[in-house]
Formats: sequence, C-alpha cells, structure tokens
Amino acid sequence: MPGTLLSLGSINADFQVRVEAAPGSQETLLAHDFRRLPGGKAANTAYLGARFGHRSLLLGRVGDDELAEQALAPLRQAGVDVSGVSQAAGAATAVSMIMVPPDAKKVIVLANNANDQWDEAACARALARLDDLQGPACLVLDYEVPAWVVRRALDRAARIGIAVVLDPSFPERLEHDLLPRMGALTPNVEEAAALLGERLDSLERIAQGARRLGDAGVDIVCIKLADGGCVVVEEGRATLIPPREVEPVDTTGAGDAFTGTFAIARLEGRAPLEAAAWGVAASSLAVTAYGSQGAYAGRDQVEPLARERLHQARRLA
Repeated sequence: MPGTLLSLGSINADFQVRVEAAPGSQETLLAHDFRRLPGGKAANTAYLGARFGHRSLLLGRVGDDELAEQALAPLRQAGVDVSGVSQAAGAATAVSMIMVPPDAKKVIVLANNANDQWDEAACARALARLDDLQGPACLVLDYEVPAWVVRRALDRAARIGIAVVLDPSFPERLEHDLLPRMGALTPNVEEAAALLGERLDSLERIAQGARRLGDAGVDIVCIKLADGGCVVVEEGRATLIPPREVEPVDTTGAGDAFTGTFAIARLEGRAPLEAAAWGVAASSLAVTAYGSQGAYAGRDQVEPLARERLHQARRLA
C-alpha cells in the first residue's frame, strides 16, 4: 500500500552552470551549459516520493514572483501535491546559484529568500496537512526554514505518531533538545562535525560521532560521506555502507537523493541498514547525471544496487 511522504523545508529555483575550475576570490570565470532547474531539499525529497509511487506532499514557501513556477511546475508534472506551499508576499523565491567544475564537486551560493519568510498562519496551514493522513506516513524536515517552524513540525509529528527524518542543513539552526524527537538524522560529515563541535576526520571518529548523536536520543544516525557512502548507527552499532564506484558528473542534490530515498525505504517498512543502502544507491546514481531532480533514478535502478551495497556493508569498531 502506498504511503504518504511529507516534505517540509526549502524550495528553490536553481541556476546552474559548468565551469572549468573551482571559483576563487576576485575573479570572473567563463561558464557554459547554463540551466534553470527546480531544486531545494524539500522539493527534491517530494519529487522522489512521487517518483517511487507514493502520495507526496510538499510543504513550504515560495515568493510571489515568476521563479515560483520554475520551482513548482516540474513537481506538479511529476505528481507532487503542492497545495501545502504558500506564497510569501513581497518576497522572492529562494535562488540557488550552482557552479559545477570538472571534478563534479559543486559550489553553491543560496539566497534563502521565501524559505525564511514564514508566519504563524503559513505554519498552521502547512502543519494542518499532517492531521488528515491515512495509512503509513513519514515527515522529512530540513533546517533551510526557520528553526521555530521545524520545532512546531516535530511537536505535531510527535502528537500524531508520524515518523520523522531530519536533514540538519543548516546545522547551526538545530536545537539539541529536539534530537530525541528525530527518528533519523542524515547529516553529511561537515554538518555532523558542526553539531558535535569537533573534527570528524577519520572513519573511527565519524562512527564515534554518530554514536554520540545516537546517545543524545536519535534512533538512527546516517552520516553521509564525501565519497557517497555512509556510516549508520542504530542502538550503538556502527556500520559502513560503501558507495558504488562511479565517474561523477555533478554532485548537486546527491545528499537529498540519499535522505529522500532513505525516508521512502523507511516508509515502506524496510530496516534501517537496508534503508541506508537504498540511500547510498540513490546517491551513487544521482551523481552520474547533471542536475538534481532530473538525475534521480527510479525504483528499478535503486533496488538492485541497494542489495549490492548492503552485501558490501561492514561493521565498524
């Protein structure tokens, strides 16, 4: 039975170019292959929910400008319910300016704009969508919206018993007393280091850091690695799921592919390690094409690769 994936967080209009070298300071770079794309963490997750055959609801804010349609039109076409998205009067839709050098390690400048323009009425309307759910549901959150909105969403989810997956971008916005309300946390290494206030420069330290986040009350911690793999900690046990070896084209949205597909797998009742393997598989496939949503693979590609990745998993000390 299809479930409901709710995605609350950032919705962006992406402007993406290729460059021949990573940008430095005080220089003008010649770029090529300019594209206007939809993006944002919540938007990308919502796209995946529909792509995998679930009811997918997007909750967020856009501006009252033409960029709102750049962000939302492809989602509507994919089958995402965007009725939970409201306009912030007088604000611009969030814009992400992305430069992709030959090594595929993108550089992003984000103007958060409408993502930060929430008021009480907008929050109440968005969270009301959690009250009429039937069947299994999962709420995916990110901190590219105000912290108070995330707190309200966690409160509502706890009251009605909805599973929560949280992507802690921006980590400085996360309120640590809320960690016990998060069923799963999916930071990258830099975000996890910021949450813990320490360097995570080895697999051993990453595993230790994930355990400390688990000790703070998070049920499942998945730290996304720079190479596309992840370290998963559940009940104190740390496991490394290695990535598939690929030639990356563009890493934009790869972390969102992990979080969204992990959440979908959990929504479908898969065990944490299997769900993390799904996330690694989706992320590995996402970097082989340009852009984010348009590069995301479907179930027929993700599932067999996830089985392969799970077979390669190994326990960490």
